[in-house]
Amino acid sequence: MNRNSKRREALLYHAKPTPGKIKIVPTKKYATQRDLSLAYSPGVAEPCLEIAKDVNNVYKYTSKGNLVAVISNGTAVLGLGDIGPEASKPVMEGKALLFKIFADIDGFDIEVGTKDIEEFIQTVKNIAPTFGGINLEDIKAPESFEIERRLVEELNIPVMHDDQHGTAIISSAALLNALELAEKKIDRVKVVVSGAGSAALACANLYVMLGVQPKNIIMFDKEGVLHTGRTDLSDLQKKYTAGKAGINMAEALVGADVFLGLSAGNILSPEMLLDMSRNPIVFAMANPIPEIDYQLAIDTRDDIIMATGRSDHPNQVNNVLGFPYIFRGALDVRATKINEEMKMAAVHALAALAKESVPEQVNIAYGETKLVFGRDYIIPKPFDPRLITTVAPAVAKAAMDSGVALHPIQDWDEYRDELMERLGSDNKMVRLLTNRAKTDPKRVVFAEADHLDVLKAAQIVHEEGIGKPILLGNRELILELKEELGFDADVPIYDPKTKEEDARRLRYADMFWKSRQRRGISLLDAQKWMRERNYFAAMMVNEGEADALVTGYSRSYPSAVKPIMQLIGKAPGISLIATTNMMMTNRGPMFLSDTAINPNPTADDLAKIALMTAKTIRMFGMEPVIAMVSFSNFGSATDSSASKVREAVSYLHNYYPDLVVDGEIQADFALNPDMLKAKFPFSKLAGKKVNTLIFPNLESANITYKLLKELYKVDSIGPIVMGLDKPVHIFQLGASVEEMVNMAAVAVVDAQEKIKKLKNFNIKF
Repeated sequence: MNRNSKRREALLYHAKPTPGKIKIVPTKKYATQRDLSLAYSPGVAEPCLEIAKDVNNVYKYTSKGNLVAVISNGTAVLGLGDIGPEASKPVMEGKALLFKIFADIDGFDIEVGTKDIEEFIQTVKNIAPTFGGINLEDIKAPESFEIERRLVEELNIPVMHDDQHGTAIISSAALLNALELAEKKIDRVKVVVSGAGSAALACANLYVMLGVQPKNIIMFDKEGVLHTGRTDLSDLQKKYTAGKAGINMAEALVGADVFLGLSAGNILSPEMLLDMSRNPIVFAMANPIPEIDYQLAIDTRDDIIMATGRSDHPNQVNNVLGFPYIFRGALDVRATKINEEMKMAAVHALAALAKESVPEQVNIAYGETKLVFGRDYIIPKPFDPRLITTVAPAVAKAAMDSGVALHPIQDWDEYRDELMERLGSDNKMVRLLTNRAKTDPKRVVFAEADHLDVLKAAQIVHEEGIGKPILLGNRELILELKEELGFDADVPIYDPKTKEEDARRLRYADMFWKSRQRRGISLLDAQKWMRERNYFAAMMVNEGEADALVTGYSRSYPSAVKPIMQLIGKAPGISLIATTNMMMTNRGPMFLSDTAINPNPTADDLAKIALMTAKTIRMFGMEPVIAMVSFSNFGSATDSSASKVREAVSYLHNYYPDLVVDGEIQADFALNPDMLKAKFPFSKLAGKKVNTLIFPNLESANITYKLLKELYKVDSIGPIVMGLDKPVHIFQLGASVEEMVNMAAVAVVDAQEKIKKLKNFNIKF
């Protein structure tokens, strides 16, 4: 994508359909006059009076305890510099978004129109009663140090400048583990730091707390080495003046154990790297271009332990590993501040987590057979679901132990359960899916690429590295649309109806005819059908000239699925094709089956659908918990519709006893754990969180998923086709660009699975 196209896409993202990235959503009922009288006058007076009696009641009756202000004056915005408070607002909204999706914290961005330290501090102090915590962001040094110091001292709620401490906490965890792998003592290592701004100083401060000797830290800024003879240094920088006047970074790196880069790209040469000690530790965290290219560094030294700020290399030092969970823990115990003990607790929690066995969900997301603690894995991955239940409790406990917690946690197991529940409120599964696809992109045919939205989806798939698009359709029209979109990548374009494709079309037709000649298909029919893009595309996949196929945007599901069923066979051991939809609900991903293929499945069919859905769920790194739903509960009705569900469950219990599945059961009982446990404690679903619903017929499944999608704006991925021998997936008619991108990611992951021939769930019929 050219720069103009990227610019247009970024602007549209922030402008449409509603300007900005966050909004306020009511948490209480407001439908009736009675609701409104409780929400405002006269009912609101009662909590007001209770808070007036005891100010701590504000946490009981308002959202203060889960509300963090993201505050900036816009003086040091990302790589943009001093662009002003209004221009910083998109970044602050983005930070609020990260708070929500990673830790279920409500962030509220505030941009302050002053560069005066005292005015800024007083503004924050005056609005502090509204918030449970303050996240300072993008404030230039050295003012940021004084602002944070004063606010920490003068407020009784958690305050942290994440630009400083976030990077420091994550890189400190990485340093501890890197030193262990390098077999080096922290109090003896020599550290060279490129950069002397707020993040670099915060890192150095935390490294010293961990045991690095200040005399062993040589720090450089753009003027050169920091030394005692310089008169232009701040008080904080004066702590790191161990360097000798006139020394350059190449000289300082001779024999150095650690290089910490928070400066500019490509300033560390291979020669400088070769002069470092054995097992050198290099944290090259300038973004987007590190101080030394990752591949160049590992090619230069095979004993290097390296981290960067980039997601496309191992060991990404990403602040999102820290700040959401640090504030989560601090808020949950009503900490009066974020102190050094809490930061150190986060460091040690992150370091320890990297040494634990990695959940399969994380391995799958990053396309790894097994992530194991070592040179390429010294800090956890951002998508690791254990972060919230590891870092937040560690921070909360440190707050309690250091005496700054006003609301200590009594039951840690209950607290961890509450934290896990918070993970269900976002679309992590979509990020996991696309991230996994990116690990090994496959060739995906977009059979309707001469439609603008389909081409947009293909463009995103290409530019995000999700897959390698092959475009089918009218070539001139596709080229015209590509130009309009700024899609200038050279990707294959084929039009099955043109003379250029005569040879391939005839070859495909002959193969199809030979496979179907005893089923009433003539060679002439086959040649005619191969002019149709879905037949042509399916044969591309059959013949290995593409890895996957997505289609269906411009035609009804039955007409799109027909050629697929004719050309693509069932997978070995499979006698039934079915579909499932993954719905991104507030309780987490929910799988609904069968949503598109089988109108009235038998008991045997339902069992097969449940097993195929279970296999699909495991493909996403989750364990299936399946409710076979009906209008009946465990034999309360004798109707044939309920009986077939009961028979399917009996079969699964007999032949797949380890599969967590039960029914027949009504949907409300399946989704309400308390109701289920109280009424049906014998059920295999009792005490478990259902993530899969198998419906007794097509109409109930299809209606349910579309109601969820339209009434509650629940994102849907699907219908995901299950049981085919090749990775072919069909859009719903008029699918959105986002839905098509997600389905393409599913197709890539499906292709990865089929190519690897993973058999982690053996189905036998």
